[in-house]
Amino acid sequence: MKIALLGYGRMGKNIEAIALDRNHIISLKASSTTTDFDFNNTDVAIDFSLPSTAVTNIKQAIDAGVPVISGTTGWLDQYDNVLDYCKSKNGTFLYASNFSLGVNIFFEINKRLSQLMSDFPDYSTEIEEIHHTKKLDAPSGTAITLAEQIIENTNYNNWTLDKATSDKIHIDAKRIIDVPGTHEITYNSEIDSISIKHTAHNRQGFALGAVIAAEWIKDKKGVFSMKDVLNIG
Repeated sequence: MKIALLGYGRMGKNIEAIALDRNHIISLKASSTTTDFDFNNTDVAIDFSLPSTAVTNIKQAIDAGVPVISGTTGWLDQYDNVLDYCKSKNGTFLYASNFSLGVNIFFEINKRLSQLMSDFPDYSTEIEEIHHTKKLDAPSGTAITLAEQIIENTNYNNWTLDKATSDKIHIDAKRIIDVPGTHEITYNSEIDSISIKHTAHNRQGFALGAVIAAEWIKDKKGVFSMKDVLNIG
């Protein structure tokens, strides 16, 4: 399979190494700020660029008839627009806030725990996420996904980086050198606390998941998620 890498930072380089190891070909390597691509000789595009260029990258791939995988976060205020665009062009698109198999299992555990906790209002909820200092957005897309799952099943109606309120989940976003990604959800009461936590040891899981998603989506049409790729949930 011939893969275009839109964004050639640390994630792009990790994806390249795994793709080559799985006998794929890299047809294009573009910097995060590049916005004009030649998709000839490309089967799938993988976008790990910047919030400011992600939408342009995705739409260009769709216009070229190339399925596109996006792991860039920080642009989701335009997500519905991109979905409508993809559908209008009969394109192929998959976005994930996190491509790790472990994190996607963690999403399912978080969803189920929030359903169980919905009947126990004495517990307050908080999320802590830790990433490397070069991560541009805060909170992480993964933390936002976790918060949205909790909101869907509880009386919370939003999340906040500021002090928690009765209707907003506090996300504590920390940036520490060389931390690939840690996410912890805690339910606190006066009596006890319940926590679930996912810790990434390196970036390989994210990169492998993106390549697996690219292998899965080739020759398909529509809008998909990692739940489709992994057949979970």
